[in-house]
Amino acid sequence: MTDAPKTIAIVLAAGRGTRAGGTVPKQWRMLLGRPLIAWSIDAFMSHADIDAVVVVHHPDDQDRIAQLPAAVRALHGGANRDDSVRCALEALKDQAPDYVLIHDAARPCVTHSVISRCVETMRAQGAAAPAVAVQDTLWRGGDTVTAQVDRSDLWRAQTPQCFSYPVIYAAHAAATDPATDDVQVVRAAGHPVAIVPGEADNLKVTVPGDFARAERILRGRMQLRLGNGFDVHKFGPGTEITLCGVTLPHKAGLLGHSDADVGMHAVTDAIYGALARGDIGQHFPPSDPQWKGAPSDIFLKHAVQLAKDLGFHIENVDCTLICEFPKIGPHAQAMQARMAQIMGLECDQVSIKATTSETLGFTGREEGIAAIATAALVSQ
Repeated sequence: MTDAPKTIAIVLAAGRGTRAGGTVPKQWRMLLGRPLIAWSIDAFMSHADIDAVVVVHHPDDQDRIAQLPAAVRALHGGANRDDSVRCALEALKDQAPDYVLIHDAARPCVTHSVISRCVETMRAQGAAAPAVAVQDTLWRGGDTVTAQVDRSDLWRAQTPQCFSYPVIYAAHAAATDPATDDVQVVRAAGHPVAIVPGEADNLKVTVPGDFARAERILRGRMQLRLGNGFDVHKFGPGTEITLCGVTLPHKAGLLGHSDADVGMHAVTDAIYGALARGDIGQHFPPSDPQWKGAPSDIFLKHAVQLAKDLGFHIENVDCTLICEFPKIGPHAQAMQARMAQIMGLECDQVSIKATTSETLGFTGREEGIAAIATAALVSQ
């Protein structure tokens, strides 16, 4: 059995983007509450065919890298686009992928559909890039029209431009002249590049007005889902309990078919609820002996993966544990870190907090622990 081909997306972000205005390079300006570059990174990270993302950035932007997902590999770029691509290709050489996709950070509206079409054609032909056919009448001239240009067979180039790693590496190694994109480099090396249908919305943010257009496109595409989860487990024999993935000593244990992690169960059900995919019991029936004593991260990881499979990423979760004892405050940060790790999120996307019921009800009588959670999912 052979391994699946490894495919890496390279996002170019070393430019200064001065035509876009503002005091911050355009790739780092905020777009709907996130850095512009984050939108295309998310598109690649959430795509089933992409194994990793490399960001090539300007040395002056080193401190901004913390705004990106921890899984992103960051590299310093060069003086121009060609140099930046070569920096990335050289960095990948020791563990070379089979394929690379090279994308402009200034194209935040790239879709899974464009990526899929490009990957499919690249794997078949070795090199592919998206483009949109020119539909407007074209003129040549200065202050006045001097000629009309035949628009037949003219295309507006887009990214990601996609290549077999050996093809693009060799092409850049042999290049002697500057190029405006990687298709030009590969064609100069004698390799044909297939044209893949692009999308008009896959715009390159270049001038100030493009930010408003990109925002309209992304707003029209986004789908927000909210879900809530509620779970209860009663105390029973034992000397420790597990809450949100952290084991704590206690005068009793929690009873349940699995490890009875009431907080993790509530978050898991919140994700299932946002997806309209039932609850833990439907996916992992308590009547099935294989789940007896199972760690609850199995359930949570399943819910997270299901969200990805259905085209959503988890924007944030909020979980409240309801109990008199144990006191959650001293352990909340560890719980937050563990839940973030399991879900592949940043810590500031996970809230773990606690309250009491003022000695009222079953939690007030210390008969058990309850948890309520909310999850927000956004379409990718």
